[in-house]
Amino acid sequence: MLAGATVRLSGAGVDSARLDAGLILGAVLGMDRATLLAENTRRLSGQEIARFEALLARRLERRPLAQVLGHREFWSLDFLVTEATLDPRPDSETLVEAVLAARQGNPPARLLDLGTGTGCLLLSLLSEWRGAWGLGLDRSPEAAKVAARNASRLGLASRAAIVVADWSSGLRGTFDVVVANPPYIPEADLAGLAPEVARFEPRTALVAGADGLDDYRRIARALPELLAPGGLVGLEVGSGQAGAVAELLSAEGLLVSGTVRDLAMVERVVLAKKRLANTPISH
Repeated sequence: MLAGATVRLSGAGVDSARLDAGLILGAVLGMDRATLLAENTRRLSGQEIARFEALLARRLERRPLAQVLGHREFWSLDFLVTEATLDPRPDSETLVEAVLAARQGNPPARLLDLGTGTGCLLLSLLSEWRGAWGLGLDRSPEAAKVAARNASRLGLASRAAIVVADWSSGLRGTFDVVVANPPYIPEADLAGLAPEVARFEPRTALVAGADGLDDYRRIARALPELLAPGGLVGLEVGSGQAGAVAELLSAEGLLVSGTVRDLAMVERVVLAKKRLANTPISH
């Protein structure tokens, strides 16, 4: 079963064919990879074969593996994933790590996640900041439901509120930390992406105008009213966008404190702070 599925997935253009075949079969049998290899002579039942073939067919059409399995690990936590949400990616763990490091020794009381999706950023940070409360916004009601379910599954519902809203529209109050992984793919680039992204992930969570910066402009304009004095914003950005996003934040009077590279050495995160009331703006 594994050998045949690997050949079929490879033929469909899946680079991680062997790994994906094992993860799908492991999900069907309730086994991790080590157990799966140890019991490689086990005979599958007709029901198990049918379930495996059904999941495999979804992956063969290049649907993301997280959608096929219905969940994905992020920051050592298990997140539900649906067609309404982006697949949580290791790139985004760079944002979590960067924000935690920037607030080390100074944990926030109030946290805001703009465009929360699965809730992976918000809930990962809340799992580290045990005394914090967080708000996750998403304009998709379906995505907001997924985030709320993840908050409940992870035991964080008492410290997380999920609201359907278009960025910060109608939002009142200030936050010590604001994070976001907004859409950042230029319109013309979408067709050239892998089928897993271009065909199966929500377009509204991917594309942001001709240059990919439309949503950063909206977020930057809102940040001065959203951030508490001394508050931190961390934004995930696409390859080559860090400089432009930093300029947008600076133009709104925020103090850009730096960028952070991901494991592929791409500038993936831009960090900035709201100046304290008595901090002059240098020229």
